[in-house]
Amino acid sequence: MPDFQNPVAGFGVTFKAMFKKRLTEQYPEEKKHTAPRFHGRHQLNRHPDGLEKCIGCELCAWACPADAIYVEGADNTEEERYSPGERYGRVYQINYLRCILCGLCVEACPTRALTMTNEYELADTSRESLIYTKEELLAGLEEGMVDTPHAIFPGMTEKDYYRGLVSEAAPGTVRQPAVSEGEAPAPTAEGADA
Repeated sequence: MPDFQNPVAGFGVTFKAMFKKRLTEQYPEEKKHTAPRFHGRHQLNRHPDGLEKCIGCELCAWACPADAIYVEGADNTEEERYSPGERYGRVYQINYLRCILCGLCVEACPTRALTMTNEYELADTSRESLIYTKEELLAGLEEGMVDTPHAIFPGMTEKDYYRGLVSEAAPGTVRQPAVSEGEAPAPTAEGADA
């Protein structure tokens, strides 16, 4: 009798599974919703007037256990300002071939410039396209923001930015022309009229 029950007991599991509802996910057509605190692709944030929050301190690169972040800082000038502080991140790259999405870089950032989004689709056809540059990581401009470089919000100081007192760009704020070191500024439309 025990020899007969062994195969039947095994088929019992099979028969139970045959009549259950299938749990097939239609992935490419129906995107999976992630948890609110999901660690996905990184994003470099901006202040409400459009200046970048990244100050080029390189603490995120130091905190990264996978050595996936490369930051090269540079000094702001009055003619070309990218962040409210003395420095900004001139080069910022994250290599998603190495990144383990641990979030230690976000914890190390003193200005909350780096956060993680819910975007999880990080596959691509070439290795070069998985090294995200500053332009790809920088948050888009919202209503009232002016693209960098531009001057600090009138009447505010650098400390006001870090306290969150700047709410939006001033009506007269305009983008400054970007000039590399040792290079003469390009003539603007105003300079051509004069």
